[in-house]
Amino acid sequence: METVIRFLFCVINLCVSFKNPNSCYDQSKLEAKHKALFVFGDSLFDPGNNQYLNGSTGEGISATYWPYGQTFFNHPTGRLSDGRIVPDFIAQFADLPILPPYMEPGAHRLADGVNFASAGAGVLDGTHPGTIQLRMQLEYFKTLKKSLRQQLHDAEAEKVLRRAVYLFSIGGNDYFSFYTSNPEASESYQQAYVEMVIGNLTLVLKEFYSLGARKIAFQNVGPLGCVPVMEAMNPELGSSCVEIPLALARLHNEYLSVTLNNLESQLPGFKYAIFDYYNSLGDRVNNPSKYGFKEGKVACCGSGTYRESGCGGREGKEPYELCRRPSEYVWFDGAHTTEMTNHQLAELLWSGKPNVTGPYNVKQLFGH
Repeated sequence: METVIRFLFCVINLCVSFKNPNSCYDQSKLEAKHKALFVFGDSLFDPGNNQYLNGSTGEGISATYWPYGQTFFNHPTGRLSDGRIVPDFIAQFADLPILPPYMEPGAHRLADGVNFASAGAGVLDGTHPGTIQLRMQLEYFKTLKKSLRQQLHDAEAEKVLRRAVYLFSIGGNDYFSFYTSNPEASESYQQAYVEMVIGNLTLVLKEFYSLGARKIAFQNVGPLGCVPVMEAMNPELGSSCVEIPLALARLHNEYLSVTLNNLESQLPGFKYAIFDYYNSLGDRVNNPSKYGFKEGKVACCGSGTYRESGCGGREGKEPYELCRRPSEYVWFDGAHTTEMTNHQLAELLWSGKPNVTGPYNVKQLFGH
């Protein structure tokens, strides 16, 4: 009888928040398994933060119009895809709800995590002013930490932050901006710029560590020269990718790997994952049929040779084309992938082998 009463009490008072009455037999086990996900980055990870920004820059890089969102949500959400993006799938794999945009008004269940990513954001403050740059995302995270401590008290809040996984996609916009301003940049100038980006990124990561972050996951910078909008800017290359953006991405990724390895040796308890987004996406662009796609170069939605621009029905836009089945395309618009591509990439980030995602994958980070 005592067991029954205890169970009913637990259901009424505790289980609503977890939506799983069975877990009440051992609440401590559930709490040990439950880990938050905090997401930072750019348009590849933005769930709709930019639609809440004031100013033309942030609002201009926001997918708040059809056909964005058509596949899964059936309406635009601010995600630059036809459906879910990589962090949405990672949250689902981790038995978490799809995380809300940090900027979205209303109460958030902070113990699950939040998504701070902003389309157009870079590591450097000068990349696309008006968006939520990485350092500002860090400042918002500091604010969140204060709120979490008020909700859970200091000790529990610290546990949540140390158990959580911190997922990043950042850097691509810094190199897009650099290349468009410096298309003939020398190798030494390219290297100096990459070192500046990595230096700033390192400082931010150390600050995240000081705030409690211990498990860091990175999607590295993708094959920037193979993005439809970049290929359209260089028609003389035909269907070949543009080399300088590719070289910048490769150099950044080499430095990122060294940096995270160094941080692991310097900071007690620091663990990390790097997903080889560069090669994983690049192979899908160049060999789409290998992964179940019919088209790897031309986007599903837009106008131009590669449908690289103008996706969506915003006022004043030129007419655009829209493919019948986004799942057959690697790219949804001129710089962003379809839900099908995102799902495949998220699976590699979640449980990829060490040569794809290592030294840990995200599933392993959640398990530690």
